[in-house]
Amino acid sequence: MHLPHLVVHLPHQRGPLHDLPDTPEAYDAVLADVTEQALARLTAEGNLEHPDCVDDIGDTSLGITSLLALAWQRTKDPRLPEAVRRSLAFHLRERVYTEDNPGYPNLRVRDSGLPYARYTLAPGAHPIGDWPSTVWALLQLVNVLEVADGLLDDELRFELAELGHGYWRWLTEATFFNPQEAGNQAIGCVVGGLMLARGLPSGGEAVRARALELYTDEIRAHRVRDRGALLPPEHGGAYDNNYGPISLSFLAQAHLVSGEEVFAEDGDALARYIDARLTGGGFDNGGPRYSEQHSAFESVLGLRYFGARIGADLGRYRGDSRWARHAAQADGGVDGHFAWMLVWQIQDTTRWHREPSQSPARHQLRAGTVSVAFDDRMTPAVVEAGGTYCLPAAVNRQHGFGPVTGGFLLCRPMGEVRVRDVRADGLTAKLVTKPVVGRDHVLRHVRSLYVTDGTTLWTTVAVERLDGTPYLLAGLPYAEDDGDRVRRTARAAVSSAGTLRLTHPDAQGAEHFDARADLTQEQAAFALAEDPRGYGNPDLGWRHLVSSTALEAGPIPDAPDDLHVFAVRYGTEEPFAVSVERGEEGLIVRTDAFTAVIGDVAGDAHAEPELTLRR
Repeated sequence: MHLPHLVVHLPHQRGPLHDLPDTPEAYDAVLADVTEQALARLTAEGNLEHPDCVDDIGDTSLGITSLLALAWQRTKDPRLPEAVRRSLAFHLRERVYTEDNPGYPNLRVRDSGLPYARYTLAPGAHPIGDWPSTVWALLQLVNVLEVADGLLDDELRFELAELGHGYWRWLTEATFFNPQEAGNQAIGCVVGGLMLARGLPSGGEAVRARALELYTDEIRAHRVRDRGALLPPEHGGAYDNNYGPISLSFLAQAHLVSGEEVFAEDGDALARYIDARLTGGGFDNGGPRYSEQHSAFESVLGLRYFGARIGADLGRYRGDSRWARHAAQADGGVDGHFAWMLVWQIQDTTRWHREPSQSPARHQLRAGTVSVAFDDRMTPAVVEAGGTYCLPAAVNRQHGFGPVTGGFLLCRPMGEVRVRDVRADGLTAKLVTKPVVGRDHVLRHVRSLYVTDGTTLWTTVAVERLDGTPYLLAGLPYAEDDGDRVRRTARAAVSSAGTLRLTHPDAQGAEHFDARADLTQEQAAFALAEDPRGYGNPDLGWRHLVSSTALEAGPIPDAPDDLHVFAVRYGTEEPFAVSVERGEEGLIVRTDAFTAVIGDVAGDAHAEPELTLRR
């Protein structure tokens, strides 16, 4: 089967976020643009919503109001006070609901009379989104209270503070907390409470205490472990590459507002996790809500703040430049839905840390333009070399990188996975020793050596002798950089010391992913998910994949009799030679670029793998 390969850009994987202009002058220009759009849009009723806004509507006019208040604070534009007061009156009159939304399933108290914001305005149309919409409305409101000094009289300020307190009570008393199991929404609610507590005329300490209690008991206590880190769960999973960085921004604001060290500690942990899973080129995919969609300005605060704290270039994260400064509708017009994040981003003066972290990370290998992000089982999740990104391939419903024999992929560990990192003579290496069991129930040790000079990546995999005609499943070529964008691809610059072939699925259908088609990984994953797009788990859907495009490398011809050895080089198609032999200190791997000695499978005195490396 031949499919024409189309040039398809991944719509959300655009430029690195640290490439966005990041100066006071740039932010003033953003606010000036928002001001002109808002003043032209302002209706006689005081509505600042985008005319096409239907979903996420309950907080959007108020979000634009907060941006106008911030603009007035910075410029004293005489047109803004009247616009702020009229738009606040609109929100208080038209966007505050106190009667229960028909069909809302997450109430704990019926007919509480407490105010909330609606995801959509029609009663019962889509009530499931009312909880996050109310969180967002609370955040917009506390920003107005904090930046609108001189614009609000005492009566209006008191009314807004009371409304904020009502939103807080609806979120924490009238409903179940965090009903969508979305870490970003839950931490956002906590931030709203912490900021609200600072502006309440009375009862602020109780709100602050409750916010900290909710974070400890309802968020922190339910963190999920992935790749060695404890993470705030997102829509039932450990991490989502769209919402995870937004959670990081909430943690940054929580620390800035409260000074509580717990937010710094948890933010540092999440930031190190993101740094490890993110390729050097900024590509990432995976998550229980969106597989490869990326936020943009909503992530800047957290990535910038915690990147500086941990000394890592988190700004390489690729965002959606169509949302480079604020949420926007299809015509590019400003939408106030995420305005609170733009306010915080402008207020924070942290500068981007642009140098990579020098600390070795268990779940990443990175040098120059080469990087490997490893999953929780220390199997590559993404391999980056030569500007191309390879994902784990699929064979017979099994996914990963590793030796295949008789249709069985040997990459799932049966026991502890050991790792050794080494840097020497300008080379960076990682040795992964993984015990595996095949269909014959024999325990084998797969030893995978990854070595890079910053330009190409050598991978050597050794395993006890296998029956049949084994090969190395070496990845699914998926995407490549073409300058400032990421686009789909179906090939990669790869060579092997054995045979090498690029295969595509023989079968057709949703369960067989052919990289030559224009379908994205995210679209394919949602098609296989159990629930509709936006609610299904694309990670779980992708696991239903039966087969995919795959790089398959045969064993090298000259290896010790008791081993099968595979050798692949990513980032170039130039042929290379490798020799593998046993020596007194272990398995000696020689190429034109380096010599590595892999110690005995038993390891050192603590059973840890041994590795030496030299040019």
